[in-house]
Amino acid sequence: MFDKGILLIISGPSGAGKGTVVKELIKEDKYCLSVSVTTRKPRPGEIEGVSYYFRSEEQFEKLIADGELLEYAAFCGNYYGTPLKYVEERLAEGKNVILEIEVQGAVQVKERYPDAVLIFLTPESISDLEDRLRGRRTESDEVIAMRLSRAREEVKLMDKYDYIVLNDLVRNATSRINGIVETEKYASERNKDFPSKFLSEKGVD
Repeated sequence: MFDKGILLIISGPSGAGKGTVVKELIKEDKYCLSVSVTTRKPRPGEIEGVSYYFRSEEQFEKLIADGELLEYAAFCGNYYGTPLKYVEERLAEGKNVILEIEVQGAVQVKERYPDAVLIFLTPESISDLEDRLRGRRTESDEVIAMRLSRAREEVKLMDKYDYIVLNDLVRNATSRINGIVETEKYASERNKDFPSKFLSEKGVD
């Protein structure tokens, strides 16, 4: 009781710090990260099966055709998707599964799993976001402009999310997300079997 896994979706503009926040969260045993599949090329330091599963466009499209993805979306000329089997297995074990995915994918997941908790992680302003993107020194001005344009569109979809979390400092953002998860764990909608267990002779395990 109260130990069911929660499917946690973390989205936000590129440069919002999603990866850093997720790394902090998964240091705790109660979380696990679902590694996404992508058709984009690896960045320096990224590891196959840890950062992403890197696949060709043909391989990705076969995963779609075979129904092996929980969701998928195209972003800046590449595909990104979530393997279905891994998510289902971890939730069954009682783990809180984190998906770090784009807005399109988040909406798909919410339709399929209404109990999923959608969190939009964001910096304080678009100028703050631009500073972060330029500070990475990994992308051209053209790509940065594309990401900022996409961010302006993503912000318009915030109302589709359950929570908006400000990432001013990583420790603050992780604390806010932990608070959300603890609150959700005890929501009555997630514990509809509690009354019958309460009234049983054995009570709640």
